[in-house]
Amino acid sequence: MEHSTKTPAKGTTPIKVAIVEDDEQVRENLATLIRETEGFECIGTFSSGEQALEEMPRRAPNVVLMDVNLPGMSGVECVRLLKGQIADLQVVMLTVYDDSDRIFQALQMGASGYLLKRSTSQEILRAVEEVHRGGAPMSSYIARKVVQSFQRQGPSEKASENLTKRENDVLNYISRGYTNKEIADALGLSAETVRGYLKTIYSKLHVRSRTEAAMKFRA
Repeated sequence: MEHSTKTPAKGTTPIKVAIVEDDEQVRENLATLIRETEGFECIGTFSSGEQALEEMPRRAPNVVLMDVNLPGMSGVECVRLLKGQIADLQVVMLTVYDDSDRIFQALQMGASGYLLKRSTSQEILRAVEEVHRGGAPMSSYIARKVVQSFQRQGPSEKASENLTKRENDVLNYISRGYTNKEIADALGLSAETVRGYLKTIYSKLHVRSRTEAAMKFRA
């Protein structure tokens, strides 16, 4: 990871970021990048999934950078358990290589995207900002796997039958990969209103992430 170039995040409220990574060098490099960039706040670093589960919920991060290959509890399992404790948490998986099966499992468990550990500082900061805005940073190959999963399952009315028309409209845009801002623009709503609809949709569908909601919509 490069640490020489940084892009300050816009906005007055910093994005609170937690890091779960067993490699001390990588963990400290990420923490330094977050701490030294305006608009971001590192609220904690954790060397294992077990430690993250014990200490992270009370710190209420907005975004977690999560290593896929953790000792003991896997990053995939840690995502599942953390999402059960922190409903609005956004998780970006970190991996050394394009481990498509494990990344796809993490997305199913509630992660919102992934990054290769060799990503530049700019790419890391952009991914954190994107996922915080409601996006899903991932490679075209992983995105294609998600779409193929939708296509195999085909459309269904069951998952969305208890949603209002407007909630279904929002869910439809989610399933097409729109960000919160894009949904707000398309429906003439504020981004805050869209986030409110998302919370209701997650609750009604019993899911923890955009990817899970979209899968239920298509399942």
